[in-house]
Amino acid sequence: MIPLHPQHLKGFAYVGEHRYFLTFCTDFRKPLFTSEERVAIARTQILRAATSESFNVITYCFMPDHVHLLVAGAHPASDCRQFIARAKQFSGYHYQHEFNERLWQRYGFEHVLRAEEDTFRVARYILENPLRAGLARSVREYPYLGSSCYTIDQILDALHTSG
Repeated sequence: MIPLHPQHLKGFAYVGEHRYFLTFCTDFRKPLFTSEERVAIARTQILRAATSESFNVITYCFMPDHVHLLVAGAHPASDCRQFIARAKQFSGYHYQHEFNERLWQRYGFEHVLRAEEDTFRVARYILENPLRAGLARSVREYPYLGSSCYTIDQILDALHTSG
């Protein structure tokens, strides 16, 4: 039987200094992230949740109908489930208050990065998402991506690439 929503890893606590690749989809995959004003509300509240839950946002990319996040617990007690709940709660509340519409689907997707998975390769994959979707011709051209701990150039330079 196929589950109705993505499942968490069995036996994994989601607590500690782990790295996660997260995807949150907008309600009914509506293209809500198409202006700086709309992205800014969600981004501000996701970054607020990251600070309050002790997470670093290594990179984020807002696509029209979803957001990709690469986050890392910054403390042994950092709880990814709590971060996800707070990020969606804070951003969803403020978005609905401002635009009078629901922001998120109930469930999201997460991938716990394994030790052998390179952080900057995953960050680059996220940053290049608008290129693959035909929304931009270079990473630096796309306005709705960033990081709370690196510049885009630092991420790209870590892989000896140019965007």
